[in-house]
Amino acid sequence: MNILVCIKQILDPEVPSRDFRIDSDRLQADPACANQVTNIFCENALETALQLKDLNGGSVTVLSLGPESTEDTLRKALAMKADNAYRVLNDTSRLPDSALTAKVLAAAIDKMDAFDLILAGREAGDWGAGQTGGLLAEELGLPFVAFVDEISEEENDRLLLRQQTDDGWRKLSAVKPVVVSITNSDHNLPRIPKTRDIILANRKSITSWTLDEIGVSADQFTKQNMASCVTEISIPEEKSDCEFIEGDNLEAKIDKFANRIAAIARSV
Repeated sequence: MNILVCIKQILDPEVPSRDFRIDSDRLQADPACANQVTNIFCENALETALQLKDLNGGSVTVLSLGPESTEDTLRKALAMKADNAYRVLNDTSRLPDSALTAKVLAAAIDKMDAFDLILAGREAGDWGAGQTGGLLAEELGLPFVAFVDEISEEENDRLLLRQQTDDGWRKLSAVKPVVVSITNSDHNLPRIPKTRDIILANRKSITSWTLDEIGVSADQFTKQNMASCVTEISIPEEKSDCEFIEGDNLEAKIDKFANRIAAIARSV
């Protein structure tokens, strides 16, 4: 089975609050304020794909849209035993929304060999929109199943999917090819690459395309041409006010305190 995993590089979510900064011109987090890491939910998807490959054979390909630094994310995927890596270089310095990301990924997939299964993480750890998987399926004209935590092969080119729901799990049977977003679970925790595999991954080639080479105009990466855009972004300011209740004795303080609470309640 040939599997494609779409992976994303994001700003480290564990960045200390004292170091976090905002790029007010581009209305996004300043990429220089912390390290860039692989989105953990994408790693859950990759681990699911690698487990399927270990059981049934086939190949696992990873695809990412991002700047030059995404090479680190792709190298890590290769070290985890992905077979091939592709990148669409976004050198526009602006982050695309979910709709544009799906459009770019679909254009890249059209240039690649056919896949039986396309996986994405359930959401990204930066904006948490959770829309790219479904929008990618729409762009490709394929069925989509969200919040899957377990996949197994059936006969007649079908896949058995276990989907998380609010009440438990639902089992679905899907015909290949299908797009699936993977949620995290105990059995798809990403493996840790071995030192030897890291060394070998650094020797492998990564296919890189520009936006023009896949037929996407860089002009679409402007605020006006995206389906959605951020209009304002700020860091929350923590504020607290303390008011001391004064009085000649405890009973007087209690009365003033009760009157203060009543006044607040009336103003709400």
